[in-house]
Amino acid sequence: MPDVVMPRLSDTMAEGVLSRWIMNEGDAVKKGDVLAEVETDKATMDLEAFDSGVLERQLVSEGTSVAIGDPVGFIGSGEDSGSGGGSGSGSDEETGSGEDSGSGGQSSSTDAESSADGTEPAPEAEATGAAESQDDQSQAADREETTTESRPQAQPAKSTASGSSSRLLTSPLARRTASEHGLDLSTVKGTGPGGRIVRADVEAAVEAQEQAPERAAATGAAGTESGTGTGSEEVPLSQMRRVTARRLSESAAAPHYFLTNVVYVDRLLAFRSEVNASFAESGTKVSVTDLLVRACAVTLRNHPQVNSSWGEDKILRHQDINVGLAVAVEEGLMVPVVKGADAKGLDTISAETRDMAERARAGRLKPDEFSGGTFTISNLGMFGIDNFTAVINPPESAILAVGAASDEPYVQDGQLQTRKTMKITMTSDHRVLDGAVSAAFLQDLKRTLEEPLRMLL
Repeated sequence: MPDVVMPRLSDTMAEGVLSRWIMNEGDAVKKGDVLAEVETDKATMDLEAFDSGVLERQLVSEGTSVAIGDPVGFIGSGEDSGSGGGSGSGSDEETGSGEDSGSGGQSSSTDAESSADGTEPAPEAEATGAAESQDDQSQAADREETTTESRPQAQPAKSTASGSSSRLLTSPLARRTASEHGLDLSTVKGTGPGGRIVRADVEAAVEAQEQAPERAAATGAAGTESGTGTGSEEVPLSQMRRVTARRLSESAAAPHYFLTNVVYVDRLLAFRSEVNASFAESGTKVSVTDLLVRACAVTLRNHPQVNSSWGEDKILRHQDINVGLAVAVEEGLMVPVVKGADAKGLDTISAETRDMAERARAGRLKPDEFSGGTFTISNLGMFGIDNFTAVINPPESAILAVGAASDEPYVQDGQLQTRKTMKITMTSDHRVLDGAVSAAFLQDLKRTLEEPLRMLL
């Protein structure tokens, strides 16, 4: 049977989380069909089938982190799976327990082996077997609900054990654990994919329930002494946040320096207003960030040293000029890339940046849209930030941090006047760029922004 393996969906991806199965065991699949959704460090993407046949086995449960190249399922001819219902039922019993598929499946297989060779089953397996034998109907319903949850289709709302009118996304082992401790699942916050409640969530809720009186007494005592109470909430790391933390830690280890310049942007803002007024009928709306992308791309064309990256034992000087834009998303930071920005007009750049920023926030960027960057811009001016330093996006050699445009007083012909200024700060990797090289680039970029017609050449 052909393996379904975790593919490399981005240049920085080392592992992915199988967040949701689209196909179920026993389903017929064709090459190109979407089997599951995978959460990477950048976005949630589709895992497509590379073979046609029948999805014989799902080897990992939803919410499981899988290394690149490791199998997540098998696609076969379907001849060895027996009836479709039997295969699906057996799989649900083994893997339908969410993150605890190893535990639940192991208990079932251990019971079967112990009956065959006469050895005594482990206490946990005995308890599990006793619970199943006492309530076969509940076990059947458990499997049915697991199968229903793994299939993304509209279903009438089912009542939970707590009497809620809407169906909760839970694993079978989580429901069993909650039942044993008399816990209302509607009060538990799920940390699995899509808010799914897994065993760890239930165990944490049970522990919190048992320690509530003791904690309340301690909090009351502390409040009496200090007049305040404090607490902490553990927030699980998403795949994107894990990779972001690792890559930025790597970036901080690089020897870098900062250069800041002040740009007079009255003419730039007037140019933007004129462009938007001239092309209002076509719907084109150019932002300051779009002008920065174009200006940086034109300047990089004349400073190829800056359009380079660190390659450990070499420096990679890139022919294409691909400008990335740092975009804040709920789980961290993404950098969509405008490819060949020096060859694109402002209207094209504007359309691309707006579209990619929206899809980045929705987690729907394609891998080639956030990879291959050669220079990055981080603009926090819209938040009123005057000046800041940005962290290099490895393996790129430089990143430009842009602050807000503000009024600055100055004297001309003995008269006090004001003008719009904007601070730009370039962070450079000293392994690739010497100070004079970055300074020359920043000087030319300042001139292009102050004389915006230059970016049209």
